[in-house]
Amino acid sequence: MLESLFEGAIWRSRFIVLLAVIFGLLGAIILFIVASMDIWEVAVVTYQVITHAIPHPEHFHEDIVAGIIGAVDLYLIAVVMFIFSFGIYELFISAIDEAEGKSGSQILAIHSIDELKDKIAKVIVMVLVVNFFQRVLHTQFTTPLEMLYFAGSITLLAGGLYFLSKVGKH
Repeated sequence: MLESLFEGAIWRSRFIVLLAVIFGLLGAIILFIVASMDIWEVAVVTYQVITHAIPHPEHFHEDIVAGIIGAVDLYLIAVVMFIFSFGIYELFISAIDEAEGKSGSQILAIHSIDELKDKIAKVIVMVLVVNFFQRVLHTQFTTPLEMLYFAGSITLLAGGLYFLSKVGKH
């Protein structure tokens, strides 16, 4: 009897992961809103420059691209939070019935911790790639060696993305 009570308590303790699910979803929603606001700001400034309401800033094009890439970065992090919340719920609490129906998406189908880690890792790699390109926009190259390092880093990123896509197909 004591064993049964203890095992029941242990089993029900899995519901603590609901905190991670709820706050993960809240974090994702916040990131989606912030990223959307960043793009809205870029759109407003672009409109003001086009209509000559404000003077053309010195690095206008780089700032627009950096703003949009920064928003994409936030969207990708929000997707990581969303996948994490969805996966943790499915693994510890219950399968989500609507996700398994006709309108369900297999992209969110998570059947093991390894699958969850794999999906999150792939999105995190994309976040790192986007973040890399955002930083490169503001980098000043002064020597040919720096340009060579830049070309090498892009080659390594492309190779990493290629191998990452091959791993997912096995």
